Amino acid sequence: MKVSKELLKGSTTMLVLSMLEKEPMYGYKLIKKLEAASSGVFALKEGTLYPILHALESDGAVEAVWSEAEGRARKTYQITDKGRKLLQEKTGEWQLFQRSLNQVLGEA
Repeated sequence: MKVSKELLKGSTTMLVLSMLEKEPMYGYKLIKKLEAASSGVFALKEGTLYPILHALESDGAVEAVWSEAEGRARKTYQITDKGRKLLQEKTGEWQLFQRSLNQVLGEA
């Protein structure tokens, strides 16, 4: 079953920050790790991921570091303290949303 883009849109920041909290990653690796961790449910495209990463970088929630791997330059993203705080806020929002939705659906 696929998740609608509208449902995914509200959680992509939280998903990206959650993955970067585990380890710094470059974009393609982040896409693959997220897809694997979600059993294929969260399969982001580069055109979706990079605007999120750039916005998070502009906000100071992540920082990018250039490195060389396999003979080519690679931009690796890592979460900052501000990003950890944002992740905590987004996770709290998600938990409230999930509890409330389950109550409405009668599954609480």
